[in-house]
Amino acid sequence: MSDVPGIVDALKRALRAHRITYNVVAEALDMSEANVKRMFKSQSVTLGRVEQICRLMDMDLPDLFQMYDASRQRLKQLTVEQEKELVNDTRLLMIAVAVRNHFTFEEILDHHHIGEMDVIRCLAKLDKLKIIDLLPNNKIKLRIDENFSWIPHGPIESFYEKTIQKEFMTGRFPSNSRLFSFGLLSERSIAVLNTKLRALAHEFIELSKQDRKLPLELRHSAGMLTGIRQWEFSVLAPYIKPPKNT
Repeated sequence: MSDVPGIVDALKRALRAHRITYNVVAEALDMSEANVKRMFKSQSVTLGRVEQICRLMDMDLPDLFQMYDASRQRLKQLTVEQEKELVNDTRLLMIAVAVRNHFTFEEILDHHHIGEMDVIRCLAKLDKLKIIDLLPNNKIKLRIDENFSWIPHGPIESFYEKTIQKEFMTGRFPSNSRLFSFGLLSERSIAVLNTKLRALAHEFIELSKQDRKLPLELRHSAGMLTGIRQWEFSVLAPYIKPPKNT
């Protein structure tokens, strides 16, 4: 079990909900009540014991794990220190991007020039950062929320602006897939477009979720950059008069 304390806590909550005492558990496990209390306190509960206790509540293991998963705090953002760790280790950042795209351990090995032990090291680090749960047999479970985002102007966004954004924008785009519009808009119109951009970003996420069912060879790495802001082309700035005060 990857997160024994979390699962034991879920088991204790389930026992309380079913009004089952440690004394009842002790009788079912043929143990003393003192040993049962010690087992829970030390969190030295084997999977077999967990299964026995679940049967007292007419539950099975998937029910308990679902209860545990629902109670977990899912990350919506990392700390500055966590983002710095990703930025300072390119290999770790690459694996983090892969697991966020729901790559399995085997798919990471198949699609990256990284050795098995290095991949395991990176996954263990991501587990420590609480971005994933690294389960037995190198199974990966994401702990980040669907609406996860990087810290505004944080280490990852700074890295993105200095490297990825420049490379992305200077690359060749297929015909009609890069659009640039320029004009004069009111703040209200900009707000309307911002709402539509958020909806488009949400649709990108939803389509990505749907496509997880497809084999990896039918999915392609894709980037979509959306944004709107007040802006003047720097080359034209010397010829533009500042707005008059009203």
